[in-house]
Amino acid sequence: MADAVGAILLAGITLYAVLGGADFGGGLWDLLAGTTARGRAPRGLIDESITPIWEANHVWLIFDLVIFWTAFPHAFASVMTALALPIWLAVGGIVLRGAGFAFRKEITRLSLQRAAGAVFAFSSLLTPFFMGTVVGAIATGAVPADASHASLAAWTSPTALLAGFVFVAACGFLAAVYLVVEAGRRGDRPMRAYFTRRAQGAAVVAGALSLAAMFEVQNSDPAFFNRLTGRALPLVVLAGVCGLAVLALLTAGHTRGIRAIAALGVAAVIWGWGVAQYPVLLPGTAVTLTNAGATQATFVALVVVAVAAVILVVPSFALLFSLQGRSMLGGGEQGTPPAAGSHRPTGLRAAAHAGPPPPSHRRSSATRGVAIGLVAISAIARRRRAH
Repeated sequence: MADAVGAILLAGITLYAVLGGADFGGGLWDLLAGTTARGRAPRGLIDESITPIWEANHVWLIFDLVIFWTAFPHAFASVMTALALPIWLAVGGIVLRGAGFAFRKEITRLSLQRAAGAVFAFSSLLTPFFMGTVVGAIATGAVPADASHASLAAWTSPTALLAGFVFVAACGFLAAVYLVVEAGRRGDRPMRAYFTRRAQGAAVVAGALSLAAMFEVQNSDPAFFNRLTGRALPLVVLAGVCGLAVLALLTAGHTRGIRAIAALGVAAVIWGWGVAQYPVLLPGTAVTLTNAGATQATFVALVVVAVAAVILVVPSFALLFSLQGRSMLGGGEQGTPPAAGSHRPTGLRAAAHAGPPPPSHRRSSATRGVAIGLVAISAIARRRRAH
């Protein structure tokens, strides 16, 4: 049952990476879109693609935190203590990103719109980068089993920093690939070519950073490298093959299936990490899936909860994507209905020409929920350690 719960946790991380990661990557391309005039078209496509459901993806982050805390409290406490700074910086990125994205749609002054847009774009890089450093620190055994204070050295090693850059590049890769498909379905050839070039560039950068991280791991943590190139090697190869396949398809001008292939490549990286680390939760320690604090009854209950989540949440997400893909969640520009017979495609899990977003306090509710939840979980974890 502990293995089953570990697989559920890894599946939740994968969902957050391939769905929420693409939204963070949209912020990267927003940042690099250029001046107000030159960047109007790509920023418009990004906004229209991620507006309807962009904060719904934080459901998977909250799900992962609850599973990690409940099933493996000893490991959770150590991670939240030793890596407190990058975790809080990642949370700060989520909050600032939500505020910037919401307010720039309500502000009328151009200077303030630019400021809010800059906050959205820069904070979209903070969260994946610092989440990557957290994963890099855990994977390389920098988190002790009995962590009692935050550690700067744990997440600033070359391996952890490279992992952060790999996460940012992967998010940019996913977002660009999704936006290529979105632009193609809208019949927007300039934007399709624009994001095709960026997807190709992001794929090359992500691949180069991944290789650099592998070489660094070989030198800094030979045991973990041996597991990556041993039992996890099929997943490592799959990730590389998926990246090359997307590059080849984009170069040939084919977009059919590239979103699924890109998502599979990112998922293979995450599962490769999990397989290489299994069954240890904190490498370099004796903390495993079975002795990290929870009882067998807790594991059984979590499996039941996960099954219920699959039954309730996954169909809800599918319905949300379907409704947005059919343009049933709002009108067209300025709240007017779309013209008869117009095509309303899906892309970054959202349709083009989405209507005006809901009020800012609704759009930011999930962001506040994530922040408040993390504050509560961290405080409880520290109190439990104190007792």
